[in-house]
Amino acid sequence: MLYSSNSNLTNNARALRKNMTKEERKLWYEFFRLLPYSVHRQYVIGNYIVDFYCASAKLAIELDGAQHYEEKAQYYDAERDEFLKSKGITVLRYSNIELNHNFKGVCEDILNHLEHPQD
Repeated sequence: MLYSSNSNLTNNARALRKNMTKEERKLWYEFFRLLPYSVHRQYVIGNYIVDFYCASAKLAIELDGAQHYEEKAQYYDAERDEFLKSKGITVLRYSNIELNHNFKGVCEDILNHLEHPQD
């Protein structure tokens, strides 16, 4: 089951959509909304919420702030990535710094994965 009926996660996802980081807003408004692909923000998959998800490409895109580089967060992210991979979902991770300094390159990489999804 990809989608979770966990109402707490659904409520958290709604709150996260309303309070996107500036990097998430930039990627959403300046890139994803302009594409011919259906991309969801703060999407619940199993017991996790991914920043962005494109079901047709089975692609999850994560933007990582500084908190993701702490040991506990790295363990959690690795566990979540393994779960997603077990469901056939490719996970792309970009740091907020990378997005801010190389927005075009990040967008080109995501677009490449959308146009050529992993089998």
